[in-house]
Parts: sequence; structure tokens; C-alpha cells
Amino acid sequence: MSETAAPGAAPAPEPTPAATGQDPAAPGGAPAGPTTAGMTADGAAGTTAGVPGAGMSADAGGASGVTRERTADIVPGPGGVMTDEVGVVTGELTLRTGYEDGQVTLSVQYREADEWYAVTGGRVALADPAGLDAVHGVAVALLHRPEG
Repeated sequence: MSETAAPGAAPAPEPTPAATGQDPAAPGGAPAGPTTAGMTADGAAGTTAGVPGAGMSADAGGASGVTRERTADIVPGPGGVMTDEVGVVTGELTLRTGYEDGQVTLSVQYREADEWYAVTGGRVALADPAGLDAVHGVAVALLHRPEG
């Protein structure tokens, strides 16, 4: 089915290369490559991207760094979270799971606050820093109880 413009109407604009999936820099307008910027939903990037910093990391240290951390916003259950410094904290909190020198430490802060408080009993040895994501996931699952 072909469309014709109404008399006196301007012709429709040509689609841009980005809209057609064509790479204008490639010879003959070859199809554009994947644009994952190094990220995919399943964790397996199909190709690498030439974008500095596109791999993004929550780690404070690089690949050979010793300090790493993960954070998540949580709402603990009615008992709150016990801390070493101020006792029980409740309400909207941010949980930080930090790894440094073979130790994982959990700490919390009131959302958007500056002070961090150590979670009582929230310190454990972790030989492989690759396990930090799993430890953080468990900590979030245990402490985040918005329904009570």
C-alpha cells in the first residue's frame, strides 16, 4: 500500500540512520553494531564498547583494589536495625555492604544523611571479593521488610 501526500503538503522527512539501524560511518550504511555499552540484562555482553567508563562499577577500588562496596535503600521491619553506635535505627535507610582487606562490614545510614552506623554483628571474613554481591543480596533480603 503506498501513501501519497495531500496536495500542497510538505514531503515526509527521510528517516535518520539511527532510526533505520544503519551506521552512517560504515561503508554503504552497513547495519549498526550492538549498542550495549558493555551492559546486558543477563550479564553477558555480546561485544565490548569503546566508551571509557561504560562498564560502570560500584567498587571504590579498581580490579586490584582492596576496598569495594554496594548500597541499597531499605525499609527494615518493626524492630529496625541494631547499630553499635546509636542502637536501633528505623525508617527509610541505606544499607552499605563494604569489603576491605578480606572483611565484609554492613553499615546503615538514614537515607540522604551523612553519618554511617555499623550494623551490630554485621562483620564477617570473606576470602574472595567476588562473593560481595551475594553477601549484599542476602543482607538486603534479611533487612528490607517494608511490609513489616
